Amino acid sequence: MEGTTKIKDLTPSSRRVNVLGKVINVGEPKEITTRFGEAKSVTEVVIGDDTGKVTLSLWGEQAGQASEGQTVYIDNGYISLVRGHMRLNVGKYGSIAPGTEEVTEVNEELDVSEKEYENQFHGNGGGSYGGRGRTSSYNRGGSGGSGGRGRSSYGGRDRDRDQ
Repeated sequence: MEGTTKIKDLTPSSRRVNVLGKVINVGEPKEITTRFGEAKSVTEVVIGDDTGKVTLSLWGEQAGQASEGQTVYIDNGYISLVRGHMRLNVGKYGSIAPGTEEVTEVNEELDVSEKEYENQFHGNGGGSYGGRGRTSSYNRGGSGGSGGRGRSSYGGRDRDRDQ
């Protein structure tokens, strides 16, 4: 399919991606509470193509659109980080549908959701781990520091609201 992103090419900053993959595994639905206090059902589905596999988060009714062995097409998906691991999401502006092409070969060796990334959006998260001195001097020094501080304080406000 034209404009399709291969799974091995997904990065934490991937947005507006179209992914064609074969459903390898459908997890059990889990009830979670969003940071806005809503209860939602999320099902983690592993999909793969000839370059690798990724975990796809399907919310609520979307989960019924993926069954093991089926090829699915994610239109306008995006990547988010869940505890530092990439998750492909459909989102409200995207869609999931049966693939018009069959994915026959799946590379299960490369799991792009396995690698852990630092979550840039919660700057304080890693700061408290390890030497506090390094973190605070890093934030104070350098011309690029203000961007980091802005994100850090934003992350802090989010965490306070969650509690």
